[in-house]
Amino acid sequence: MACRSATTSRSIAPALLLAVFGLASAGTTFAAQPAGHASGMGGSAEGVFVAEIVLLLLVGRGVGEIFQRHGQPAVMGQLIGGILLGPSLFGWLWPDAQHLIFSTDPAQKSMIDAVSQLGILLLLLLTGMETDLRLVRRVGAACFSISITGVVVPFVCGFALAQFLPDTLLPNPTQRVVAGLFLGTALSISSVKIVAMVVREMNFMRRNLGQVIISSAIIEDTIGWLIIAVTFGIATNGSLQLLPLLTTVAEVALFMVFSFTIGRRLVFMLIRWSNDSFRSEYAVITVILLIMGVMALITNLIGVHTVLGAFVAGILVGESPILSAHIEGQLRGVITALFMPIFFGMAGLSADLTVLADPTLALLTLALLVIASIGKFGGAFLGGRIAGMSLKEAIAVGSAMNARGSTEVIVASIGLSMNILSHNLFTMIVTMAALTTLAMPPMLRWALGRLPVDDVEKQRVDRELLDERGFISKLERLLLLVDDSPIGKFTAYLAGLVGGGSGMPTTLLHLKDGKLAGPTRDKGPEQSVKEVKKGARKSAKAVSKAEDTLVAKVHLTTRTESGATAATIAEEARKGYGLLLLGLEDAFTVKGSFTPALNDITEGFDGPLCLVLKGAGSTGKMPVLRTGTTILVPVNGTEVSRRAADLALALARPNRARVKVLYVSKAARQGGRITSVSHRREEAMLKDIADLAVRYGVQVDTAIRTRATPDKAIAREVAKGAALVVMGVTQRPGEELFFGDTATAVLAAVTCPVVLLASERIRSAEARKEVTEVGA
Repeated sequence: MACRSATTSRSIAPALLLAVFGLASAGTTFAAQPAGHASGMGGSAEGVFVAEIVLLLLVGRGVGEIFQRHGQPAVMGQLIGGILLGPSLFGWLWPDAQHLIFSTDPAQKSMIDAVSQLGILLLLLLTGMETDLRLVRRVGAACFSISITGVVVPFVCGFALAQFLPDTLLPNPTQRVVAGLFLGTALSISSVKIVAMVVREMNFMRRNLGQVIISSAIIEDTIGWLIIAVTFGIATNGSLQLLPLLTTVAEVALFMVFSFTIGRRLVFMLIRWSNDSFRSEYAVITVILLIMGVMALITNLIGVHTVLGAFVAGILVGESPILSAHIEGQLRGVITALFMPIFFGMAGLSADLTVLADPTLALLTLALLVIASIGKFGGAFLGGRIAGMSLKEAIAVGSAMNARGSTEVIVASIGLSMNILSHNLFTMIVTMAALTTLAMPPMLRWALGRLPVDDVEKQRVDRELLDERGFISKLERLLLLVDDSPIGKFTAYLAGLVGGGSGMPTTLLHLKDGKLAGPTRDKGPEQSVKEVKKGARKSAKAVSKAEDTLVAKVHLTTRTESGATAATIAEEARKGYGLLLLGLEDAFTVKGSFTPALNDITEGFDGPLCLVLKGAGSTGKMPVLRTGTTILVPVNGTEVSRRAADLALALARPNRARVKVLYVSKAARQGGRITSVSHRREEAMLKDIADLAVRYGVQVDTAIRTRATPDKAIAREVAKGAALVVMGVTQRPGEELFFGDTATAVLAAVTCPVVLLASERIRSAEARKEVTEVGA
């Protein structure tokens, strides 16, 4: 594999060089033309701007690819690519071409600088979105000890070093305090992105130490941006003045308090409103960018840098309950593909490594590298030992925290733009950031490789890996449609149990006489709301107790519409729901098929369905789920039946109910015995569900039945005392709702409620378009 990677890298490099020099030649020819002469391009200034972007993207992506293939961060390749395009290589080999394309003309330079500055904000937005504050709360005090010493020790080293730097390295030698604050921050900060990349690559993301490392980097990042914000305020005033400093600190504190209280709710409301109200494409991304811009303006108005507002906005956006993976992926795509290569390329362009030919600057850079590495490693190591870590664990933490990466480049770029750092000092800091970042991955891989996992931690990691395959754990939003019948209220309670464990946003559509009625029309919605909240409280309490985490309240919305049809459901489903739960009194016709109204309602929803139905022999009284109650789950080795088991366990945990897993097998027999292949399949399925039950903390009984048809085997188990049946079924093609003969037979044979968890509807593109147009 290594040989293949090296071969591929060797094939990329010559092609990349040819493309660069080809584009450079074209850009030079084009830039040399008078303004307005460039045919079809709108003028030389615009053409040079495009040439700059093309070169930065091409070289940044190409060098980043080479770096990544050799186990290094791609972002460092983008930085090195910028250095190669600057005076360090391109300007040294072909200075005329480099000066023409990357012009120092203020008007020309401002165009690419504007894109780069926007890139800083977007990068901080993305960094904030990747900041998991729940992880920080879960890990405990160890990460705070590491973060405090990991910031204080290198910060003091950097601040002290600034006091002894030659005057020639500072634009304004009288502002050594401000330069010291910037240099101290640059030495003390860590790159969450780079640290997380290596930790994830080493499969340590779920390990205790891995979570401590990531949490420590998050806290250090946050502290660093707060220091930068305060430093910016000091630099704006021109000197260290006590009253303006206290005012800046107080304003930053108020901004943070507002952001994480009222601001958090406002951000969630705005994202949900835009997702639910706008029909145009990518409306949520536009609102996210507006949130970032407004918060950046607020921090700018209070006298601190806009990056703090962008970073905090990213944290709040990332915590939004309905920020779906595809929305985050779309935003991440444009930032990673366009703005990251341009920003880091421009940062590399500002660094001139040829100045390191001066022995004095070379020695100062070496001293900066040594001080930065010792200070950061020593501070994090000391914090780990104070927290009670072993020597090997503390070494791993120190190795991880020594990667500055993209974050330090951003800090240094801000210092350069504010004229606090000279170009030479900026080059020294960028060199130090690149070297420490490139050294970190092999150091951390070596350190983590010496740390075996113990049994207790292995069990926890295995349990969390189950969540990645889970159905309930991946749901983000529920759509609930019920009437005011007992089955409707029971369904509302079940919806609360499902969503309450993660604070899942839930939308309630209440049906009365074929119409969707709001709370102002009757008391039915009020009862349904109470049931949802009752189930949510139980579920949240169970999760908090089992996992020692704080669960947010369910965001419940009741909708008022004119009727429940495929059109209204399709219109609501467009807003992004992972599951539709239905609980209606009149679900069947006299012939035993589903009613036209139910068929019409489900026609508008393409995702998984959860139908709560009365058995044919039911008296209409709903069961009370409590300790000792049995929930029966028939399984047959398919993914839909595993989903049903996941749902049953989620319903059982808050009520301390038991789950009985019944494997109904149609396995062929050889000489009166089940074949070994079938037997292994059954055992594997039951073990998988048993492992999932351990994750939920639910008692599970298992049974295998092969001598009866599935519906009869299920009916016999229900007769032994099951209060609820949860079945995984598949929606069959056709105009009417149908889940197969087994589901129909079970509904006709049992006396308890039956929950049918149905897979996504298989619908042709034409049919899907037709339903969408009806909804519009």
